[in-house]
Amino acid sequence: MLKINPGNIRNATVSVPGSKSYTHRTLITAALSDGRCRIHNWLDSEDIRYTLDSLFQFGATIEKQPDGLVVHGRSGDMDPCDSPIYIGNSGTSMRLLTSYAALGKGRYVLTGSDRMHERPIQHLLDALQEMGVHAVSLNNDGCPPVEVMGARVAGGEAYINCSISSQFLSGLLLIAPYTEKGLKIHVTHGPVSKPYIDMTVDIMSQFGVEVVRDGYDYFEIAGGQCYRSGSYIIEPDASQAGYFWAAGAITGHSVKVSGISKSSTQGDVRFVEVLESMGCRVTLEPDGISVAGAKLSGIDVDMGDMPDIVPTLAVVASFADGVTRIRNVSHLKVKESDRLFAVINELTKMGISARSEKDDLVITGGVPHGAVIDTYDDHRMAMSFAVAGLRVPGVEIKNESCVEKSFPDFWKVFEGLYER
Repeated sequence: MLKINPGNIRNATVSVPGSKSYTHRTLITAALSDGRCRIHNWLDSEDIRYTLDSLFQFGATIEKQPDGLVVHGRSGDMDPCDSPIYIGNSGTSMRLLTSYAALGKGRYVLTGSDRMHERPIQHLLDALQEMGVHAVSLNNDGCPPVEVMGARVAGGEAYINCSISSQFLSGLLLIAPYTEKGLKIHVTHGPVSKPYIDMTVDIMSQFGVEVVRDGYDYFEIAGGQCYRSGSYIIEPDASQAGYFWAAGAITGHSVKVSGISKSSTQGDVRFVEVLESMGCRVTLEPDGISVAGAKLSGIDVDMGDMPDIVPTLAVVASFADGVTRIRNVSHLKVKESDRLFAVINELTKMGISARSEKDDLVITGGVPHGAVIDTYDDHRMAMSFAVAGLRVPGVEIKNESCVEKSFPDFWKVFEGLYER
């Protein structure tokens, strides 16, 4: 358990690691490419290691070098795999690699932690089956473990429900160039988290594959293609930047996250707009974005496209005057934890009124007090609620090591906010 001390916070500039979402997608795309890919500023974390280890099992050759990773693409070829592929609680790995396995040879079983076995994936399995792929939930409950029979994928048309996760669509998009007939994808519900779809399309474009699309309803990709190898730089993670922008918001100090731009395709960079609407001063600089806190006011905001930022926003809202309504966040229930329940429970411990109303999270700001924070083995709960401890004494974080999932150096960077 880690105790957070309010201490003396200073105006600070911090750096955050490469984007987790970009790293997952770039690794998988590079493994499918036609040759040697060099990847710079990749995120080395627990979730990414699950993707790396899985790609090794599929037969990929990946070298760690001082300045990045080198991935030797096999033009869509991969090895059979006799042993189950264990993915822990990395939802991105599970969803993207389930599609990836469809291009393989023979039977693949993808499994994970107990929590992973509660996270739904049936909508993706249904779409793969429409494409002629044998893809089933082994426990017949719509959740992992899943069995996929890899073979040549015909392609054609697929209909996908993305009301739970846009990663179902991203998985189909990434394998589409390797289908025989190409793929036309119709989105029947949703999608949530739209910026992550844009991210996937952007990565495909960087690797030489273009996607024809009609907004977020229809996507078409020609078959018989191969991703082009090259050198790629992962941009800093906007979700991780959010913790430090929130630190500026609640302490009144200016916190700058370097290396990140408002032009990023990461949807979470728009968190600075949310903070600005609450009263913060946001400064766009050539080498980063700064947020300085002020008197905070509650807001009404749709966070359906920024679900990973919701726990962080909830903590900021607890210090704001009035009510904050965070809309369209019911899909938080199937994240690494049931984040909707977790956020409400931990804010209540801190003396803050928080409740769910249909798809919304409603928080009445006040004067939070210290509490022992359960993290539910959820990295984002640990990092979000640590921010509260910068302002109020008595915040203690259980199982603080869970940040290894996405930001192993978080506590070291967090310490950099304090005056020495």
